[in-house]
Amino acid sequence: MSVGFNELAAFAAVAKERSFTRAGAKQGVSPSALSQTIKGLEQRLGLPLLTRTTRSVAPTEAGERLLQTLAPRFEEIEQAVAALGEMRERPAGAIRISAGEHAAHAVLQPALARLLPDYPDIRVEVMVDYGFIDIVAEGFDAGVRLGEQVAKDMIAVRIGPDFRMTVVGAPAYFKGRSKPKKPQDLTEHNCINLRLPTYGGIYAWEFEKRGRGLKVRVDGQLVFNDMALRLNAVSAGLGLAYLPEDQVQAQLTDGRLIRLLDDWCAPFPGYHLYYPSRRQSSPAFALVVDALRYRG
Repeated sequence: MSVGFNELAAFAAVAKERSFTRAGAKQGVSPSALSQTIKGLEQRLGLPLLTRTTRSVAPTEAGERLLQTLAPRFEEIEQAVAALGEMRERPAGAIRISAGEHAAHAVLQPALARLLPDYPDIRVEVMVDYGFIDIVAEGFDAGVRLGEQVAKDMIAVRIGPDFRMTVVGAPAYFKGRSKPKKPQDLTEHNCINLRLPTYGGIYAWEFEKRGRGLKVRVDGQLVFNDMALRLNAVSAGLGLAYLPEDQVQAQLTDGRLIRLLDDWCAPFPGYHLYYPSRRQSSPAFALVVDALRYRG
């Protein structure tokens, strides 16, 4: 025997209000429609649930037992629906984002620092990863990559301006050494390398001049998979490094580092947040996307 939710809700409303008219007003249906619904329920159950007179409606013994069972359940449902409404008004939930180290430092962290104090029920996990992982398979809500690297079947939202990488070295490193004049000269220098954890390989430094792209595989005594360690090492004069310009601007300005091969360091397209087109955006996710959106 199948009993529908709407039938039970109709019965509970009438039994609680002791009136088809008042229950119909609350349910948004006519008293006659409610009466027909409950008659159908009684026929399927084979028991009368309501005693009807011209002046009043009251539950029968069977109806009272059913109402006692249904009332707390419907109250739980109402509370759950109300809680969903509160989530809309006060966004909450956990959001997982995969991003490269530079994007995490330069874009995500500043934007989240502005957003999260006003939304204490939103939790964001940022996982630093240099590779191109499958964000859906790995359980991430979104990923961050350069614009040219975002898959076509994803929704992409620009979250940062174009930026440049730059080759830098400390003045102490150049004591007794000449400065490189072209990217190929880097093979004669002690360079601080970056290992890409996902690929397991060493990153080739990328250059471009007048539309001509060039990748140079450099060598040196140090290999890191962390930006701060590379910056510390180059500042200590232990070699040359290839780092985001914005991360070394202060050191370039005060002379602690020297910029090299500037005419070969073309801008990269800005970072984009990407996520599956089928993802149903929660209020919390929509807020994070809006907070990260690049507005120029």
